[in-house]
Amino acid sequence: MENLEVFTARDLRQRSGELFSDAERGQLSLITKNGRPAMVAVPFDRRLLESGVHRALALNLFETGQLSLAQAAKVAGLSQEAFMEVLVEVGIPAVDYPPQELEGELDAAR
Repeated sequence: MENLEVFTARDLRQRSGELFSDAERGQLSLITKNGRPAMVAVPFDRRLLESGVHRALALNLFETGQLSLAQAAKVAGLSQEAFMEVLVEVGIPAVDYPPQELEGELDAAR
């Protein structure tokens, strides 16, 4: 594998084509902001999928409210119960109710 290519956040405007070309060749790239590592651009391939990007994607989309628990579990390739265990491990609440709304739901259940 070649050396890790480094891009600054500012470079991305002028060098985005180069970043994509590197990814197509299987090259990892480091993107920095203010001289500090900010993210790693990893080529999207079968190996990446097999090593867990689907779980990371599911966690992110669930945490930001873009997927329901059931949808995120499916993306992660897990049962809902197993996905909830992963949520506990990484500190993401499985349920995000405001206290007043939760009390109303509990009252309705009684």
